[in-house]
Amino acid sequence: MANTSRELQEIAVLHEISQVFSSSLGLKELVHKTFEILEMKMDMTHGTFRLFNPATNEITTEVAYGMTEEAKRRGKYKLGEGVTGKVIEEGEPKIIPRIDEDPLFLNKTRARGDITRKHISFICVPIKLGTEVMGAVSIDRAFAEENDYAEDVRFLSIIAAMLAQSVKLRTILEDEEHLLTENIILRDELKEKYNIHNMIGNSGAMQLVYENIIQVARSNATVLIRGESGTGKELVAHAIHYNSLRAQKPFVKINCGAIPENLIESELFGYEKGAFTGATDRKKGKFELADGGTIFLDEIGELPLNLQVRLLRVLQEKEFERVGGIKTIKINVRIVAATNRNLEDEIATNRFREDLYYRLNVFPIYIPPLRERKTDALLLAEHFLQKYAKENNKEITRISTLGIDLLNSYHWPGNVREIQNCMERAVLVCDGDTIQSTHLPPTLQRADTVDVRENLSLAHQVEHLEKELIIDSLKKARGIKSKAAKYLSTTERILGYKMRQYRIDYKRFRR
Repeated sequence: MANTSRELQEIAVLHEISQVFSSSLGLKELVHKTFEILEMKMDMTHGTFRLFNPATNEITTEVAYGMTEEAKRRGKYKLGEGVTGKVIEEGEPKIIPRIDEDPLFLNKTRARGDITRKHISFICVPIKLGTEVMGAVSIDRAFAEENDYAEDVRFLSIIAAMLAQSVKLRTILEDEEHLLTENIILRDELKEKYNIHNMIGNSGAMQLVYENIIQVARSNATVLIRGESGTGKELVAHAIHYNSLRAQKPFVKINCGAIPENLIESELFGYEKGAFTGATDRKKGKFELADGGTIFLDEIGELPLNLQVRLLRVLQEKEFERVGGIKTIKINVRIVAATNRNLEDEIATNRFREDLYYRLNVFPIYIPPLRERKTDALLLAEHFLQKYAKENNKEITRISTLGIDLLNSYHWPGNVREIQNCMERAVLVCDGDTIQSTHLPPTLQRADTVDVRENLSLAHQVEHLEKELIIDSLKKARGIKSKAAKYLSTTERILGYKMRQYRIDYKRFRR
């Protein structure tokens, strides 16, 4: 009869708790209400709801019913620590009939006062979903010899199972919110990174490029970016996208020359399951992934002729079929293409379709090579110097006078990519605060420089380097000879002699 009475009581309590679970309360409010019901109807007090964070291996108290905020803050455990830590580690419930007699009970919260004077039972069960242990729920009840702890564990385990669903849902929602926030932050960072004002170059040729980007960015026009390899065509494509109305949508890029001819069609348009050997699932192509945003087709001149026909249809009709598919897929995507080839020559030799060329060439942007904007070389060098000095934790602040001369006089056949690699190398080999001419690659010191170094004798090269070091020290010392001598670990008298020898006027460095 007593068991029947208990069962009826449990059914009534579970019904009341299920009503709470069906409400729109947040997880912590829901748990608090549950503990309220357990205290009133089941004489269970001091309820705690704890969650386990696998990343930190820490168990935190989320709800501490009947305890102070201070007690809640104290209730932190590591996996395996105390009763709660063991329950979460092992995934099995634990019963402490008398907490004053069990050393496993740590009393971290100190909410119960002096436990040696109290006869309290502690019951803790894991919050599990399948084999995943997400936390634990525990209650106190007054100790009595006739207490049926097995029934308490069974009943509390039902409540823990109900809580598990809510915990999992909250975790999913938090993960989604975190990913959404992270996505927004990353998009904002990309927008800032590819802001037109962050592009390097003050030459007239680059000013025209900036004007072109501003003019076309907020339209839906197809853009064809032309220029030599290493001039920064991809950077311009990014700038167009992140300054457009599609900035919050995907930016998908594909290098048409880097993918084998037999694979590029499925990469661009996707394929259906069973379309060919190995096609075990349906796969979306780059055009589908870019829907609503921008697709950047780099090295468009490398696209095979048979695919040029399909691309022409996408440009004209905004539709295509996957490889092996019959369903027509409509898309809303902006195309930005780039090439380092002379497409007019390619058309003349029947390697590129003329109709596709006119479809792509709606708004052409020409990126000039670095030799046509020599004034930008030093700006780029200083930008990459700062970047790589920071990355390598080096205090390098400037480029020497002869180093500047070498950078300005070189013809840069590899364009921006070459100057980037050049400065990365210079930072790695530099052991001071100044990039000297000797830190620059040998190619800069051989070809088309102010003085062709290989034609100079050893004595002349030593003199050249000595002069460079003296000028750099005077720059750092702002024309104060004693300081400059100290930088060079020499005397002011010797420095004065060398300055007269090389006709260096220290006064011009006092600005």
